[in-house]
Amino acid sequence: MSEGTLEERVTNLERLVDTLLHRADTAARKKDWRRTLGMFDEDRIMKEIIDEGQRIRQKDRRKADP
Repeated sequence: MSEGTLEERVTNLERLVDTLLHRADTAARKKDWRRTLGMFDEDRIMKEIIDEGQRIRQKDRRKADP
């Protein structure tokens, strides 16, 4: 078992819990979808994918119009 008085051990545990909770909060923020905005702005391949998707949607719209 750990050395130290009960008070010292509790203080150490409280610090450890605070550290772990802080890490959990930071990890959750890193997964925020907004950090990906603009990620593909200069990507040539992604521009081709978007352009092709727009062509397909335009074609589908023309088919749907009476």
